[in-house]
Amino acid sequence: MRNQQKSKLGLLILAAALLSTNCGYNQIQTNDEEVKASWSEVLNQYQRRADLVPNLVKVVERFAKQEKDVFQGVADARSRVGAIQATPELLNDEAAFNKFIQAQGQMQGALSRLLAVAENYPQLKSDRLFSDLQAQLEGTENRITVARGRYIKSVQEYNVLIRQFPTNMTARVFGYSTKPNFTVENEQQISKPPEVNFGDGK
Repeated sequence: MRNQQKSKLGLLILAAALLSTNCGYNQIQTNDEEVKASWSEVLNQYQRRADLVPNLVKVVERFAKQEKDVFQGVADARSRVGAIQATPELLNDEAAFNKFIQAQGQMQGALSRLLAVAENYPQLKSDRLFSDLQAQLEGTENRITVARGRYIKSVQEYNVLIRQFPTNMTARVFGYSTKPNFTVENEQQISKPPEVNFGDGK
């Protein structure tokens, strides 16, 4: 019992010492908030994309009702995305983070297959509502790319900060650990926005 009390007292003294010497605590707070803010923007853009899906599917269905497998693929991908709770704790759980990113990747793949259907239906390609939704989706994918790039940068800065001495000691005392980031494969994928524009079909 005494050993536990001494241990707690020692941590409190160390924490007080770190705070009094300003060993990176405030910078950790700043960087942590930047990570949260950049992640919120990623989520906003993912949600924007998800909101476009129902209308896009409805338009395509009008011209290509027989493409049931494609529609089912979009519905399944959207369901997987919606089933994951994107809470702030997600940023501290690498397994949950990767599951969320994988689900978003599947959503992107399903949408690409949905849009590819238009190549077989000239009337669909010339439909104004489809063109408008396609343009909105392309803009959203671009915003997702930018938002994810900002998140990658903010996490890299945060992770470097809490690994450096003496900030790493402050991080250890206050329970801060590195946050998961997009993998190299993800980074290569987002280096350029996905193409969802069919042009003039020539």
